[in-house]
Amino acid sequence: MSQYLTAALYKFVTLDNYKELQQSILEQCLMLRIKGTLLLANEGINGTIAGAPEDIRAILAYLRQDPRLADLEHKESWADSHPFYRMKVKLKKEIVTMGVQGVDPNDVVGTYVKPEDWNALISDPDVILLDTRNDYEVHIGTFKNAIDPKTTTFREFPQYVADNLDKNRHKKVAMFCTGGIRCEKASSFMKQQGFEEVYHLQGGILKYLETVPKEQSLWEGDCFVFDQRVAVKHGLEVGDHDQCYACRMPLTREEMQSEQYEAGISCPYCFEKLSAEKKDSLRERQKQVQLARMRGQSHIGDKQK
Repeated sequence: MSQYLTAALYKFVTLDNYKELQQSILEQCLMLRIKGTLLLANEGINGTIAGAPEDIRAILAYLRQDPRLADLEHKESWADSHPFYRMKVKLKKEIVTMGVQGVDPNDVVGTYVKPEDWNALISDPDVILLDTRNDYEVHIGTFKNAIDPKTTTFREFPQYVADNLDKNRHKKVAMFCTGGIRCEKASSFMKQQGFEEVYHLQGGILKYLETVPKEQSLWEGDCFVFDQRVAVKHGLEVGDHDQCYACRMPLTREEMQSEQYEAGISCPYCFEKLSAEKKDSLRERQKQVQLARMRGQSHIGDKQK
C-alpha cells in the first residue's frame, strides 16, 4: 500500500508579506517531516510536497489558516517511496517564471474549464489547442491534436505566441499544463495581448487524469511530474518512465536498454554532449549515492535532518 501522500498546490493571490512567511512555513514543514518544494512570491504560492497523509493534511490546514489561502486547492497522488529528498521554501519574483512585466492572473485571466468539460472544448475544430509545457514534458505525453510549441522554458512562451498566433485569426485558444499554473498565467498574458476567447484546463493534466475515465480520455502517453516518480498515468498511478539525472530527460524502458544509457551518468539524449570529465564526475556522484543507500542513509546532498 502506498504510504506517501503527494500534494500539488498553487494559488495566484497577493502575498505582500511573502518574505516573512518563508521561515514559519519551513519550520512547520520540517516539524511535520514533510519534503518537497514551495515557492513564495508577491503573486502567490506554488509547489509540491509529500509526507505521511496526516502530516500533509496538517500543513494544508496550517496554510489555509491565512484568509488569503483559505480556498487553496490541491491535487493528491500517492507514492510507495518518498518522491523528494529535502524540504525547501524559496522566495521568487514569480511563482511560475514568464518574465513579462504586468502579467497578473489576479487581474485578468482566461476561462476556467473543468476536466469533465475539456473533451467537448478541444474537440471543437475551431479551437487551437496549445501545450504550455516544456519540450521534454511533451515528449512523453500530451492531448490528442495538441500543438507543441517546442519551448525549453516557460519564458519562451510569449515569443512563441508573437511568432505563431494572430488574435484576429485564432479566435479560440485552449491551453493546458501539468497542474494548471502555467496555462493560467499564459491565459492572462494572452488576454492582455488581445485574444478574446482564451480557455485553460482547471487543475491541469493531473486533475484531468484523476477525474476523466481512461476509456473517455483524449490524453495520450504519460504526464511528466517534477519529483522522483518522473511520470504518472491515468488514475495518477506511477508511470513507466525513469529519468536521466545528467540531462533530466524522461526515458522509456526501451531507451534505458541503449548502450548509451548508464544510470545517473548518461542517456541517448545527452551521451554525445557530455565530456569524459563530466561523465567521470557523474560516476563518482552515482557511486556515493549508491553507498549512501546501502548504508540506509539519506541521498547525497540531502540537508534535511
